[in-house]
Amino acid sequence: MHPKKEKTFVILKPDAVQRGLVGDILNRFERIGLKIVAMKMILPTEEMCLMHYNKDDAWMISKGENNVIKNRKELGLPIEKSALEYGKDIMRGLVEFMICSPVVVMVLEGNSAQAVVKRLVGTTEPATSDTGTIRGDLSLETYMLCDTDGGRAVRNLIHCTDPADGKEAAEREINVWFKPEEIIKWKSINEKMLYDVNLEGHLE
Repeated sequence: MHPKKEKTFVILKPDAVQRGLVGDILNRFERIGLKIVAMKMILPTEEMCLMHYNKDDAWMISKGENNVIKNRKELGLPIEKSALEYGKDIMRGLVEFMICSPVVVMVLEGNSAQAVVKRLVGTTEPATSDTGTIRGDLSLETYMLCDTDGGRAVRNLIHCTDPADGKEAAEREINVWFKPEEIIKWKSINEKMLYDVNLEGHLE
């Protein structure tokens, strides 16, 4: 696939929808030159969320140890479960959060789309994301607050495919939420300036 046709997947989570931030976030993607090739609002099911996140025990153990247990120790709270069980709690909380409200799912296309979106979104914890990123500008959430609130899911507005997971990760996530016929092939005027003007001659 040509680099300018690279696709990535994004979910605007319940907090982004409920806080009225959908337009602001979409504007950031469009402003940088990414093209929306699929988008819809949907009320996710538990099954869809579990298929989407597709996490194994190793991931849950890592999150339980490095997030929950670490924070509980810092807060002087007792360690009452194994790292695996705390990790499973994280996943349960995340799924419960994702199904509490409609979300907006979309496929974005453009040069280095996965890396560009990840840079715009920021790191997973909003409070430590850089100013200028979506999470850094629009949320003040911390892992510590989640743990002190009973281990709820982090409200970080958005999910995007991680480029570290490879091109196949975006394809897998897209296939959970969209049918092939829902991905629209179209040409935007912006693409002439971004990619084609020096290949096809002067703009007329």
